[in-house]
Amino acid sequence: MGVIISLPVNLAASFLASCFGSCTSTILTKSFKSLSGGSSSLSTRLNYAAGLLVNSLASWISMSSNYSLLWPGKTCTSNGECGFFSVHRLNFALGVLHLALAAMLVGVKSTSDRRSQLQNSWWLVKILIYFSLVIISFWIPNEFYIVFSKWISVPSGALFILIGLVLLVDFAHEWAETCIQHVELEDEHSSFWQKFLIVGTSAMYLASLVMTVLMYVFFCQSHCNMNRVSVSMNMVLTLITTGISVHPKIQEYNPKCGLAQSSMVAVYCTYLTMSAMSSEPDDKQCNPLVRSSGTRKASVILGSLFTFVAIAYTTTRAAANSAFNSGGQSIYLDGDDNVEYEGIGQSRNQLRLEAIRQAVEEGSLPESALYDTSWLGSPGPVPTGNDVSDDSDDEKISTRYSYSLFHIIFFLATQWIAILLTINVTQDEVGDFIPVGRTYFYSWVKIVSAWICYALYGWTLIAPMVLPDRFGYEDF
Repeated sequence: MGVIISLPVNLAASFLASCFGSCTSTILTKSFKSLSGGSSSLSTRLNYAAGLLVNSLASWISMSSNYSLLWPGKTCTSNGECGFFSVHRLNFALGVLHLALAAMLVGVKSTSDRRSQLQNSWWLVKILIYFSLVIISFWIPNEFYIVFSKWISVPSGALFILIGLVLLVDFAHEWAETCIQHVELEDEHSSFWQKFLIVGTSAMYLASLVMTVLMYVFFCQSHCNMNRVSVSMNMVLTLITTGISVHPKIQEYNPKCGLAQSSMVAVYCTYLTMSAMSSEPDDKQCNPLVRSSGTRKASVILGSLFTFVAIAYTTTRAAANSAFNSGGQSIYLDGDDNVEYEGIGQSRNQLRLEAIRQAVEEGSLPESALYDTSWLGSPGPVPTGNDVSDDSDDEKISTRYSYSLFHIIFFLATQWIAILLTINVTQDEVGDFIPVGRTYFYSWVKIVSAWICYALYGWTLIAPMVLPDRFGYEDF
């Protein structure tokens, strides 16, 4: 019945949103393209991230407020269809849209494929479809979302967290290797990169130590066993991974590992643990931050916004990251490692590729050079079939990321947001807004995530020694 009452409201909102949505998406595309240095692929990903952020904020307000425009005349306190189910309906609608796009964009390799229009344009159509899915989602019984949340949303959220941890470990290695490569060049900038590497590593270890001390002082009272075990475990894992990273046997098989990567993993996992402490409810008097007065509402709002922005960033970055897109986004190889350029002068590019591959094998160039399109030169006009001009289209040769994988990760993000907002949440004394993640569930998610992050990083250290053939190392 609530759907019938709200249908005219939703239709009017859909009409207005679609009118303004086209203009808004155009403005966002131009703005993001300017911020991304003219990269059309990055501006497209930022557009989708902005949509996820807006949907997250709408879900948060729907969960926090005692009155929902989605259910006119009903309040969250008197009807279960408001709040919990509104959040799941909004994220279900956006998730279905991304799954549909993922299915339709399988195998797209460049903007010469007409299906790329679905990814890089047609924003008005996608906005209309989204609002249509929201309306349809309110016709689905509540029982469906209970089952969907248990068997789909929770596993999807867990997988999304794992993806974020893999990104962090990959970024730690990438950061350290980039600094080391600049140091080994022995040019006029080598001394700067060497100092940057040393200072950065020391600063991260120092920050980890400071946070550990603060946690023991503020969150580890005599009766707070959960916090004391978590902080101690984090400190032990930091020492273990640091020791492994500098072990001579590990260095023999994996000479690129070291304190730089370990420091980044240590400071991030320590931050996760400290964030878990601050996310606890205060029923056991173990979280003094909850009892602090003055800026509680502002901290809740800013903390929630930061959480949503972090999720949007992780989602946008994941599909373009080499850890999840290892096939190479610029060069396509068949089963015999033959290069396919689809109409580009292959003989010249083949020679260039062979020269770059040889330089990578010799160690004079990083492996990322194999996936750089700048050496391809101008391939001539390629019909894009969308609203991105040839001058700004950086995917004429090939896509910079997997479109299908991109939307699958976005689906996982929508389900994690739904779980984050609805599991064991309570109205705090901060007005109309529910603190995002202030539950024991979310605290344990962060603590366990830190442990998994240590495990993932530890595996990247010992894997070349355990599986030398897999990682291209010969027995010494």
